[in-house]
Amino acid sequence: MDSRKKARKNIVASDDAVSEVLGFSITLGVMVLSLAVIGVAGYPMLENMQERGHLLNIEQSFSVLQPNLNKVAFGKAPSQSVELKMYGSSISVTGTSYMNLSMQVWNSTNSSYNTPSLERQMRTIENQYGENTVAYENTGTWVRYPQGSSIAISKPDFAYHDNVLLIPMITISGTKSISGSGLTRVVSQGGQISVSVYENVSRVDMTIKSDYYEGWERYLNETLGMDIKHRDPANSTISASRDYNPGIDVLVTVSPMSVTIE
Repeated sequence: MDSRKKARKNIVASDDAVSEVLGFSITLGVMVLSLAVIGVAGYPMLENMQERGHLLNIEQSFSVLQPNLNKVAFGKAPSQSVELKMYGSSISVTGTSYMNLSMQVWNSTNSSYNTPSLERQMRTIENQYGENTVAYENTGTWVRYPQGSSIAISKPDFAYHDNVLLIPMITISGTKSISGSGLTRVVSQGGQISVSVYENVSRVDMTIKSDYYEGWERYLNETLGMDIKHRDPANSTISASRDYNPGIDVLVTVSPMSVTIE
């Protein structure tokens, strides 16, 4: 009997038993800590990756929307209908953006310059996803990020070739707005397109007011070769100009577009 008690006492007091309990406690602690780290850091990271994926999908869907709407804008189709997935965002026809265009045109009849000008409100089809916005505006697709900067996803359909400059003005009407996570449809109807032709233009001045003015600034400067004359972040406005010698022909198309979101 004494030998059995002595054996049990030796087992309880054994260093091996203490080490085994300590090792189990450390392992359990590491597992709990790992789960806590995954919960605190891993989940937000996965959520951020998901949100980024949704934003990329929205950008891609607007890149598909753009050429379809431009068919209506340039009279290649009377109407278009494009289906978009929302991912918990809101889509609306909104904004007060506008373009002001003025030119210096040589009048050979009286040997002087005329300065015709034209201004139209553009407005946008905009998808608000969290703090990001993606929009179709005047034949281009744009994105604006939380820090305020904006870029062109798909460039506008302006064109300059063989001394001919094409400037579109798309005027969007409609006020519908829809929020949710399902599918929605953007339906556009074209109107009567007017085309104005100006010959022997020696200077073009353009002012654009838009929430995406930074993207417009890069486009006008880098793609159309225009000099930036004035930048007004407080009013989201950019002014640019370019001189042409010899003079060029300028075609300005004004295209009304009625948009419904279903």
